[in-house]
Amino acid sequence: MTHAARIIVSGSSGLIGSALVSSLRADGIPVTRLVRRAATRPDEIAWDPARPLHSEVLAGARAVVNLNGASIGKLPWTARYRSVLRDSRLAPTRALAAALRPLGEEAPAFLSASAVGIYGDRPGARLTEQDLPGSTFLAQLSAEWEAAALEAGPRARVALIRTASILHPRGVLKPLLPLTKLGLSGPLGRGDQVWPWISLDDEVGAIRHVIDHGLSGPINLAGPTPASARTIGSELARRLRRPYVLPAPAWALRLGLGRDAADSLLLADATVVPEALTQSGFAFRHRSAAEALDAALG
Repeated sequence: MTHAARIIVSGSSGLIGSALVSSLRADGIPVTRLVRRAATRPDEIAWDPARPLHSEVLAGARAVVNLNGASIGKLPWTARYRSVLRDSRLAPTRALAAALRPLGEEAPAFLSASAVGIYGDRPGARLTEQDLPGSTFLAQLSAEWEAAALEAGPRARVALIRTASILHPRGVLKPLLPLTKLGLSGPLGRGDQVWPWISLDDEVGAIRHVIDHGLSGPINLAGPTPASARTIGSELARRLRRPYVLPAPAWALRLGLGRDAADSLLLADATVVPEALTQSGFAFRHRSAAEALDAALG
């Protein structure tokens, strides 16, 4: 394995980052982790997104995967936390893009995280990578996030990996599991709004597919079969042998969580199609939300 094959990962301690690093290393692919503390291992490089990053840190790598960002699952989104969500995404992305730009065509591929939340609330629409951003808080934040990644310059290969909610106990299921176990789950708002989802295995596989197949531009990382909030919630309840009967009306969700979080995360209706992945030959391991739930719950 040559030095040029190494993958640099920023944001490697999160759910996706840690799974990606483990997957790459299992196949003998060298990984360098950018960490925001003193480096303690030979495969770590300390960095501060608030300071310029030297281009030579990234030169010679095959790809740089940027997965930074404070959790959108931490609720409620107060005004202060909305600033955290924004700054934790834009500052690291701009720092990496600025370091890649001088490398031009010799720059590693830049895979920068984004979210399918960029489409906002679009009932009835079939949303591909060609569709424009929506109007929710998360949609506007995702658009800024992607613009920051494109500061790497026109000669860099930039892939904007728009991730759906991960069906995993440390992902979107984290707040749903305890409520469901207590028998307190039920339809959220209308309940029939489509929730884009993906399994953790397919998220990692899709990121590796983007690297291996040289994909660029926006790429939807979402499962191929749409599922409603009611389908996901009721399937979870069925697996845990709990009822799914207590509705949470939209007004109550907005009152409890704030309009930005409720409308962006729980009430938005978006049928997101993974067109770029499927057209490039990606094979999903989990093609339905039910299969992803089975994998997540063991």
